[in-house]
Amino acid sequence: MPKKRGYHHGNLRQALVDGALALIEEKGPTGFTLSEAAKQAGVTPAAVYRHFAGREDLIAEAARQGFEIFADLMEYAYGTGQPSALASFEATGRAYLAFARKYPGHYISMFESGISVNRSPDLALVANRAMGVLERAAAELSEHIPPEKRPPSRMVSEHIWAMSHGVVELFARGNPGTKSPFPPEDLLESGIGIYLRGLGLINPDA
Repeated sequence: MPKKRGYHHGNLRQALVDGALALIEEKGPTGFTLSEAAKQAGVTPAAVYRHFAGREDLIAEAARQGFEIFADLMEYAYGTGQPSALASFEATGRAYLAFARKYPGHYISMFESGISVNRSPDLALVANRAMGVLERAAAELSEHIPPEKRPPSRMVSEHIWAMSHGVVELFARGNPGTKSPFPPEDLLESGIGIYLRGLGLINPDA
């Protein structure tokens, strides 16, 4: 273990977040203490309280940073799918799976820790930015539906969010009790396709 350095740490706040992320990935959001996070970062437990009031504050910061990465990834996926609204929409779904695989500690902090996105204004802001990308993609797709039959774009985006989240939780996070003969990407892509066909946004024969 690195020698404890007390408060004089190069970037103590981020070191604590990084330590917490490793512990969250290994033990879950309630399976570690602040003392363990301090030990992981190589500092004294007392130094933690100069930056975080408690474990939930530390997890909330991990979640905030996760949503920053997530929002950037979603925006990139949306942009690379242009000029096709359908391609952009499908790309955001794949980005969800990619994020959950690459950043499991952040993902758990964001969606499995019980920390509300409204815990702080900064957390709420970046969480809404991520959701806004999917809603924007849904709004562009829905322009092809007659206004009288058009569902709210927020509803469409939340349906896809829920589908993406379900595929991640059941089939993409290594849960041994929910194995599937199909890759998570195929499950999500076919599910989105069925949903969009139901809205008349994809040719039934496609």
